Amino acid sequence: MPSPVAPLSCHEFYFPDVDTLIQVEQSASAIIIRASRNTFGEQRKRRFIHALAAEGFIPDECEWWSLSPAGFSGGIRWLVDVSWLRLDPAVTAKARRFMARLITGAVLLWLVLMTTLLLHSAR
Repeated sequence: MPSPVAPLSCHEFYFPDVDTLIQVEQSASAIIIRASRNTFGEQRKRRFIHALAAEGFIPDECEWWSLSPAGFSGGIRWLVDVSWLRLDPAVTAKARRFMARLITGAVLLWLVLMTTLLLHSAR
């Protein structure tokens, strides 16, 4: 089994109009474009690759490579793959702390309101 090739460069892009994250990974032998969703048509894929080459993210000769049924010719592969998306552990920990404080505050508020209601109705 061949060992994975370490990428020379890796760039991430977000397209809010179609809610899609794109990762462009360039290694010595290939360019792999991973999309989080299948929202790009053939024409938009071509324009995106053209823009990547024009901005210097990928080699200029990739700019005019045509699409083939299995992806791209010339060493470019377009994949719909979410395996590269990972949540930062610090963000997860911050969200858990926030939710714990929110639920604790809601329970305390509910207890205060129920105590007030029960004491007021006992009179």
